[in-house]
Amino acid sequence: MFTQAIDTRNLGQTVGSTTGSGANNASDPAASQDRFLKLLVAQLNNQDPLNPMDNAQMTSQMAQINTVSGIQELNATLKGMASQFGAMQAMQGTSLVGREALVSGSQLGFDGVIGKGAMRLDQNAGNVSVDVLGSAGQVIDTLNFGPLTAGQHSFNWDGSGVNPTTVSGFRVRASTDGQPVGATTFTRLTVTGSGMTNGAMSLQMQDGRTVGYDQVVSFI
Repeated sequence: MFTQAIDTRNLGQTVGSTTGSGANNASDPAASQDRFLKLLVAQLNNQDPLNPMDNAQMTSQMAQINTVSGIQELNATLKGMASQFGAMQAMQGTSLVGREALVSGSQLGFDGVIGKGAMRLDQNAGNVSVDVLGSAGQVIDTLNFGPLTAGQHSFNWDGSGVNPTTVSGFRVRASTDGQPVGATTFTRLTVTGSGMTNGAMSLQMQDGRTVGYDQVVSFI
């Protein structure tokens, strides 16, 4: 009488699942291969000689264990890369402290009485002005820059005598021969600290806010 053959057709799903103390090695490719070979030898020893496992079936099972081992090794490699990337981000964040970051918005970043902002012009403009706005939307002051080229420009506003809490932001007016030129505004803030939140780098700004690294348009 022959004992029942062990079915390893789904071995690719079982070699990585163990119970008891062996569960600690479930993600170890070498341990998975060892378990596979033990099961395969047990199957060969107990198979029906009148109906032996054919070469195609054995090849399929070997391919399954190789696939499982390959995935486990790939996962281990990706985890290592993720850890290294996180460490590199933390180091990069430290190097950004003290630099100015541009964040989408139209508020001024104040350094004492100096309000700092930036803009990006879609094309060359013959006349560019920046209006500093109060809490009610009224114009407190206007900066005239004349002609400016397309691209990014930074500016400082001397807010002496004005309480920064009463300044709501600024707006850009740009035109050429009476035709408006598109402009994007940016809040300009100094980076005072950095950290990691859920695996992503975050930056502390001079005004107390915390922004994600991906929210920064550029650094100056």
